[in-house]
Amino acid sequence: MLFPTLYSELRPIRLSEATRRFAYDSLNHVYGLDTKKTPCVFLDHIQNFKELSALEQYDAAIYEIAAKAPLRIVPGELLSGAATLGDAISHFVPARYEEKNFCYSVSHVTLGFDFAVAEGMDAVEARIRRNMAKSNTRVFESMLRGIDAMRLWHKRYIEELQNMPDNKSLKALKEVPFAPPKNFHQAVQSLWFLFAFTRLCGNWSGIGRIDQILGPYLKEDLAKGTLTLDQAREILAHFFIKGCEWICGGNYGSGDAQHYQNIVLAGVDEEGNDGTNEVTYLVLDIIEELGIGDFPLAVRLNTHTPQRLLKRCAEVLRHGGGILAFYNEDTVLQALTSSGYPLQMARRFANDGCWEVQIPGDTCFTYIPFDGLFILQHETLRDYITAPDFSTFEDLYGAYIRDLKAAVERLVASYGGKVCRHSADSIAALFEKGCIESGRAYADLGPKYNVLSPHIGGAADVINSLYAIKKAVYEEKRLTLPELCRILAQNWEGNEPLRLHMLNRYSYFGNGSEEADALACRLLHDFAVICKSLSSAGLQTPPGISTFGRQIEWAPQRAATPFGKKKGSLLSGNFSPTPGTDGKGATAVIRSFCAPDLTEISGGCALDLKLMPACVKGEEGIAAVCGLLQGFLSLGGFFLQLDVQDAGILKAAQKHPEDYQTLSVRVSGWNARFVTLDEQWQRMIIERTAEGSI
Repeated sequence: MLFPTLYSELRPIRLSEATRRFAYDSLNHVYGLDTKKTPCVFLDHIQNFKELSALEQYDAAIYEIAAKAPLRIVPGELLSGAATLGDAISHFVPARYEEKNFCYSVSHVTLGFDFAVAEGMDAVEARIRRNMAKSNTRVFESMLRGIDAMRLWHKRYIEELQNMPDNKSLKALKEVPFAPPKNFHQAVQSLWFLFAFTRLCGNWSGIGRIDQILGPYLKEDLAKGTLTLDQAREILAHFFIKGCEWICGGNYGSGDAQHYQNIVLAGVDEEGNDGTNEVTYLVLDIIEELGIGDFPLAVRLNTHTPQRLLKRCAEVLRHGGGILAFYNEDTVLQALTSSGYPLQMARRFANDGCWEVQIPGDTCFTYIPFDGLFILQHETLRDYITAPDFSTFEDLYGAYIRDLKAAVERLVASYGGKVCRHSADSIAALFEKGCIESGRAYADLGPKYNVLSPHIGGAADVINSLYAIKKAVYEEKRLTLPELCRILAQNWEGNEPLRLHMLNRYSYFGNGSEEADALACRLLHDFAVICKSLSSAGLQTPPGISTFGRQIEWAPQRAATPFGKKKGSLLSGNFSPTPGTDGKGATAVIRSFCAPDLTEISGGCALDLKLMPACVKGEEGIAAVCGLLQGFLSLGGFFLQLDVQDAGILKAAQKHPEDYQTLSVRVSGWNARFVTLDEQWQRMIIERTAEGSI
């Protein structure tokens, strides 16, 4: 088998042998290694390059990329276009001057591929020219140059394809992406070509709601009888296969598949009607069969989601690989509308390349991560050396909230009223409606919504620390706060019985404990109030909770915790329980996660759950997963990252990576081949929380 199943059920076979072989080559580095051979284009021949403005330098780079990037056409492929410059894999505009990259690219955004596909780039260009006539700006001119570069790249492909009469993508590519698509094949080609061009220029964008973009074209073709579902599945499979073109193998620290090209499926449309369609199910078919994890899929669920979709998600999820995650659409929509988004606009939400929500084509987004536990340990408790002897728990809690507020205010102020610091970004601006209307740059508050979201990390660790102090110091009066701090400063040395008491005596966050969960509710509410108070005209500052694996880099700066963990321990990820502190299974974890009012956390928060293969086998396992998802929805969860993992297989992959090159795992908002994670990241995945039954 090309794609062996490592966990439970056998993968079905629906795609042709040629398509499966294409996928195998792509997943096994063939095209990624080819991309590495040409890292960039060079700009040294451009006269007076240093004297050009940042926007002029950017325009010159994009033209050179379009004119000189290698073309890649794979025999038998059904779509054309490839991002073939290696520096783009490293988040740079792949152009160098004097051997140096001169410009970072744009990420944490889902560009407006929906309107670009539907209208065609000719219509986008016409809109730019109309707005340019009212108020000419240099950004308008740069956007038009970007379209010219896209036309040049398109022309190069057409000329090459005309010399290959048996290539099936020529007919689909001739008119798109400049004219609106006339059928499903053209629509998929248009979406791929636009996406491929943006990433050729270095950008890492999400795709958005692919089933909403492509569904109407497939529906029409099926009604006309010009296409079958099997034919449509083959075409769409090539979209996902070509998206693996940056896989290079090797060790990349946090993995080789985190290029933020996330996809959102299902959910309601702008009018509130269920948007699930045949493309939704085709995507699930393709991912189930090929095991491609390079487009992490987030499925929008709500209390009215069709049972067929719930069951289909469970069937795909049980193969492992962390490919599916789930939004509770009802909670997300309430969070967005409470933050001021009109309901119709909110219903369009997708994500930013991980899982923080945003409106595609209308948002410039940046999140600001920080370690909430660091603030408690090093500011409120003063490195445990000169910690104040707070007379009550309320005094301690109040001091922490004041320190938290000051830290968040400093972080937001450091951005100076902007969302990001890119010097030039006209290719991104082409897919942002606000930029097209105003002629303002993507990074200069051009989009309609400009979001700077503070994200607290270590939230569960803060909750557990405060809870342990509350119980041991202020309720049980087992010791004073200064005494506890002296012990913590010595990393629990000589106090093992007390450490074990603190670690095992109390029911911490993640066990459905009313006391611990009440503290979580209070902390998150206060954090939300702090963040929302910093919003201003043109700039939103919604609260979020995340780590995205930063608990690894934060570990050396963290001291011992009051709840029994020693200095340097890897602690909680995202808004999941601290490893080893949850002992009552997945359902208890979900109860704790859902206890706070997550509609206040409009910047997003994720729960990571790991299930054992035995939990998801057969029809009983499918029913159990469906029940778990329904419980998550009914309790008001926000975002759930489920993965089916077997620690034994992961450990075998550590010893024999050559046998597990395509083994995908959920990391933290993205997936990665397990063998491309470094040792610390692999250990974090293996030890991650909630292996319990469902």
